[in-house]
Amino acid sequence: MAVSRPHELPDAPSSVGKLVETLMEKEPLKRPVSADKLEWDFERVLDELEDSSTTPGPATHTIVKPETRPVVGIDLGTTYSVIAHLDETGRPVTIRSAEGDLTTPSVVLFDGEEVIVGREGLRALSGEPDQVAECAKRDLGLKRFHKSIGGQVFPPEVIQAYILKKMRDDAAMQLGEFQQAVITVPAHFDEIRRKATQDAGYMAGLEVLDIINEPTAAALAAGMAADNLAADGKSHVAQNILVYDLGGGTFDVTVMEIDGGHFRTLATDGDVLLGGRDWDQKLVDFVSEEFAGLHGFDPRQDPDFHATLWRECEESKRTLSARQKTHVMCQFKGHRLKSEITRQKFCELTANLLERTEFTTREVLAAAGLAWDRIDRILLVGGSTRMPMISQMIQRISGKQPDLSLSPDEAVAHGAAFLAAQLQARVSGRTPSFEIRNVNSHSLGLVGKHPLTGQAENVVLIRRNTGLPAQVQRTFRTEQKGQRSVLMRIVEGESALPESCTQLGRIVVRDLPRDLPARSPIQVEFTYASNGRLSVHVKIGGTDRELTSEIVRENSLTQDQLDHWKNKIMGKT
Repeated sequence: MAVSRPHELPDAPSSVGKLVETLMEKEPLKRPVSADKLEWDFERVLDELEDSSTTPGPATHTIVKPETRPVVGIDLGTTYSVIAHLDETGRPVTIRSAEGDLTTPSVVLFDGEEVIVGREGLRALSGEPDQVAECAKRDLGLKRFHKSIGGQVFPPEVIQAYILKKMRDDAAMQLGEFQQAVITVPAHFDEIRRKATQDAGYMAGLEVLDIINEPTAAALAAGMAADNLAADGKSHVAQNILVYDLGGGTFDVTVMEIDGGHFRTLATDGDVLLGGRDWDQKLVDFVSEEFAGLHGFDPRQDPDFHATLWRECEESKRTLSARQKTHVMCQFKGHRLKSEITRQKFCELTANLLERTEFTTREVLAAAGLAWDRIDRILLVGGSTRMPMISQMIQRISGKQPDLSLSPDEAVAHGAAFLAAQLQARVSGRTPSFEIRNVNSHSLGLVGKHPLTGQAENVVLIRRNTGLPAQVQRTFRTEQKGQRSVLMRIVEGESALPESCTQLGRIVVRDLPRDLPARSPIQVEFTYASNGRLSVHVKIGGTDRELTSEIVRENSLTQDQLDHWKNKIMGKT
C-alpha cells in the first residue's frame, strides 16, 4: 500500500509537509530552534488552512502572518547599543531611542525599585556610581557583575537584559509589538558568552532567532549596500574584505570572502577585553598621576570623582579625533589641574593598545592565507575607529586606504537586521538572498588522558577557524571495569594543557551497566552551529545508552533563574 508523504497530499498546504519534515529531521541543527519558533510555524500552517477553507468558521483568535511581524537586528555593545530593521524597500534603518538618539548607552541605573537604562543612567554615573552598572558585556561568562549595585548582586546577563528590554520597548513604539531579533556578539566570544547573550534576550522577552558575529554583520551590511549590488541583488564581483572592528569594549578582526550572495569567513580573532574604554583609561591614569604628583593624592580613589574624570577623558578622546590638542580639567578636594593633552601625547600613551590590534590584524591575515594585495576592502567599524591613529595604522601596514563608507556605529546593527529579515523570509518559504558561512574562533575539545603519560590533556575535536556548521566524532574509552559513570569536561582553547583553556562545562553519563568492560568505547559527537553554539551527543559502546545533552555550565543561569529574572524584568513580579 502506497502512503503519500505530507507534502504530496493534495488537500494540504505545502507548509504542512515542510513542518512535519522539520519535526522529523535527524540533524539537530535543522529542527526548530525554540518553542516560540515552533509555535510560529504552527500559526503559519493554521493561517494557510484558514485561507484555503471554503467554509469560514467562527473566528476564535487572530493570527498575524510572519511576513507582517517586525523583526530587528540588535548590536548589543559594551558602551552603546543600536537597533535596526529593514524598511518596506528592504533598506536598513536605525531605530531611534525614545530620547531621539541613534545609539543607546549600555548603562543601567537602579534607583530603588525603578530601573532606568540609557542616557539618564550615563548621567547618574557622576553622582551615583554605586547605583549604576556599565560595561556588563565584559563580564558575560562570569557568575556576577564585577560590583554590587545598591547592595545587590546581579548576573551580567541580567543587566544586558535590561538594556535589551529598553531597546525593545523603544522600537515597539515605532514598529508595533514584536518578539523576534538577531543579536550580535564579538567574533571572539566563547560559547559561554554566546549562551549568556541568548539568555539575556530571553529574559528581555525576545525570541533570539540567531546570534551573529559583529564583523560578519558589518561585512553583510557592506556587501548588501545598494552601490555594491548588481540588478539581480548579488555582489558585482568577488571580494576579500578585512573587517577591523574596535568598539567600546571589544576588538575583532575578520577576513571574509564575498562572492555573489555568499559570505564566507576565512579567519577571525580578537580580544574581548580591548576597546575604546582602554584608551579612556590611559587618559584617566595620565591625568590622575599628574594630579597626584602635584597635590599628593589620587582622584581615582574617590568613586564619584573617578566617574566624572572618566567622562571628561572620554570627551577629550573624541575631541582629539578632530583637533590636535585639548585640555582635561581636574578639580578635586579644593585643588585644580588643567592638563593639556596633545594628539601626539595621546598616541604615545596608547601605543601599546594600538600595537595589540596591529598584531592581531596581521595574525588573522596570515591565518586566512592572504597577503595585503589580496584584500579588496578594509572596513572600519565600531565607534573607536574614529580615532585617526586607527586609519593611519591600517594604511601604514596595508598600503591601502580604509573604507569609511558605512557608519561605524550603525553598520553592525544593519547587518543583523539583514539576517533577521532573511530568517523571517526563510520561515515564510522564500528563497534566501544570501548565505553566511562562519568559522569558530576557538578550538573545542575534551579533557582526556594521554595514553602514555596518563596526564590530562586537551583533546581538540574542532580546531580554530574551522568552517561552521561543523560535526566531528571522536572515540574515547572507559578507564575501569564496571565503571558506572563518565564525566566529560568540555574546554575551549588552543593549549594542550586543560588548565590553560576555558572550561565550557561538563556532561555526566550515569548508571552505566555494572559489567561494562574496561576500555569500552565512548563515542562523542560535537555539533557546532553557525552561531557558535555547541551541542554534544554521546553513545556508550556495547550498550543502548545514547543521549544528546545540554552542557552543564557552572556560570550559567538555570532555567528557573532565567524565568525568575524574566518575570522581574518584564514587570510580572
